[in-house]
Amino acid sequence: MTKNREQLHLNLFPMGVGHHEAAWRHPVSTPARILDPRYYHELAQLAERGLFDSIFFGDILALGHRIKHNVHTVLEPITLLSSISAVTERVGLIGTASTTFNLPYNLARMFASLDHLSSGRAGWNIVTSSADPLEAQNFGLEVNVDHAERYEVATEFVDVVVGLWNSWEPDALVMDKASGVFADPAKVRSLDHQGKHFRVRGPLNVPRSPQGSPLLVQAGSSPAGRTLAASRAHAIFTAQQSMEESREFRLDIHRRAAAFGRRPAEVTILPGLVPIVAPTVAEAQELVRELNELIVVDYALAQLSVQLEVDLIGSELDAKVPPLPDVEHVRGNRSRFVMLRDLIEAERPTVRELITRIGGLRGHGVVVGTPQMIADHMHTWFEEGAADGFNLLGALQPTIVESFVKEVVPLLQDRGIFRTEYATSTLRGHYGADSSARQAVRG
Repeated sequence: MTKNREQLHLNLFPMGVGHHEAAWRHPVSTPARILDPRYYHELAQLAERGLFDSIFFGDILALGHRIKHNVHTVLEPITLLSSISAVTERVGLIGTASTTFNLPYNLARMFASLDHLSSGRAGWNIVTSSADPLEAQNFGLEVNVDHAERYEVATEFVDVVVGLWNSWEPDALVMDKASGVFADPAKVRSLDHQGKHFRVRGPLNVPRSPQGSPLLVQAGSSPAGRTLAASRAHAIFTAQQSMEESREFRLDIHRRAAAFGRRPAEVTILPGLVPIVAPTVAEAQELVRELNELIVVDYALAQLSVQLEVDLIGSELDAKVPPLPDVEHVRGNRSRFVMLRDLIEAERPTVRELITRIGGLRGHGVVVGTPQMIADHMHTWFEEGAADGFNLLGALQPTIVESFVKEVVPLLQDRGIFRTEYATSTLRGHYGADSSARQAVRG
């Protein structure tokens, strides 16, 4: 039984040719396809075949130091999702966009346009961008603003965007040829926002989109990120290492949402899951070994140095991980830092062990085994209130995603915890989000 809860949700999070850092070097990988739109079309169609709620693309706004050994984010997500919208019909389309390096009007217009192009399947993953100066320097700044201010800006930014989406009433478009009335001006209102960070007149020059307004998604797990998510987001992508941690995260979001006058069911919690699925445990473990042996150590150390804000370049691989800074001094992704810090404190790994534990699969939950084992893990987390579904990360794409859709999805369906067909055609419908014409902003 599912304790009177809805069926679980699934989101596919593609990245390059796989989330494992060495995926592009694996013999079955074709890394040149990261610039081929047909590759992303195939992944989205695969997700749709598996009846996933959505497909999601992350984004960063700098090339960074990684180009010698790897680069994951190549194509701008809203443009890519617009292309995908033409070759899919039901799967939701979620794109990442920064509140630090965008302006509300342009962003509102882009996502409203995507929602029209996709007949109501658009979603915005709200990020504040990291403290990496390389991103800031691409936008005329030397360094990014601090963590607290980024979230203050983000909160106002989101409210402006939602206000712009709501600037058209559902029946504002008349298009009466006989009378010559195209739209009712009384039902298209200026926003006239005058805030601390933004001044935006409005209204939006895109009529109300099919969903009323695109779905809001958030991925920060710091206190500020949780507050933003609990007050405004419909779905939350998170990285949790244990079922107990994930359950506590979900309960905390529910408590925060209630404080904003929201029902817990309004927020869908999707921990990241990396399923290494194969016909046998031995074959799954062999795939992990193959991928880990292909890790470029210098690249992995550079990645971890950024995440931990400790210089690990040139570290002795068999030494313990050096002391980390206090979380209050961390300028970057604090939620990811805390997750890594807690794991290091619990397991006391060497640098080498941390590279294969985290550098390979990004700190999300990993299940290595048969389809039955993957389904058991997901079912347990769902039943125990640790997740409403999962943000699926394919370590090697499309190979593992294909195996998951073919072998794991039918097991979840047999257990009655996953849909056997789409019941709705919009992203809000898939997530059970409020589809009323006017989306409330809860401040």
